[in-house]
Amino acid sequence: MPLERIHLHKILKLLFSSAPQRRSLLLRDLRLERAKEEGREANGPDFYTPFWSDVRAHIFGGNDLHESTEGRIIANPRSRKDLYPKLRDGFLRWWIERRRWTNEPFRPGRHLKSSYTFAELGATVKVEGVLSVRDARSAEHFIYPYFGSDPALSDEAAKLGLWLLIQALPEVLPTEIRILDIIRGQTFSVDRLPLSGNEEAKFQEQYRKLIDERNALLAG
Repeated sequence: MPLERIHLHKILKLLFSSAPQRRSLLLRDLRLERAKEEGREANGPDFYTPFWSDVRAHIFGGNDLHESTEGRIIANPRSRKDLYPKLRDGFLRWWIERRRWTNEPFRPGRHLKSSYTFAELGATVKVEGVLSVRDARSAEHFIYPYFGSDPALSDEAAKLGLWLLIQALPEVLPTEIRILDIIRGQTFSVDRLPLSGNEEAKFQEQYRKLIDERNALLAG
């Protein structure tokens, strides 16, 4: 997926990776784009969508996430045996702690899908995979997943992510939005991490530098 149209969790990973890691990720994406243009299939398996689907089934359908994860690993042991247990264990640490406060069942909330465009950059950040959970009081809570193992989601990265989610999802109360760093089992929200007011400028500037870095690699 080109930088000019990218998922939020992926751009946060790119923006806050170390310089060598970011360069490696950009080069990998360029190779994938080139292969796609040449009609070659170069994409590996989608790690995250199946896992997040299993999470939904665990919350709403009563499926056991341990069993689902084992099934995924058995089906594709080479690509999933390391990542999936980390995602599972991190999510369950967070979820079990949350469940301590209520025994009431949760229900699915609204299905949300959106994007935010940086007009000056001609670039769009996609917001998909938002988990909407409705509690016993019918209050909706919205969780956006950050899947990355490295880097961990920092406060600075979370602020940029929260700001963009608030812009992309104007129908949602900002205080009900969370970003979940799945592997660490840690959530970020504006009530615990207030925005500074300069997130738009910071996001746009870092995004511009990322595009410039990609273009330099293309030119080289």
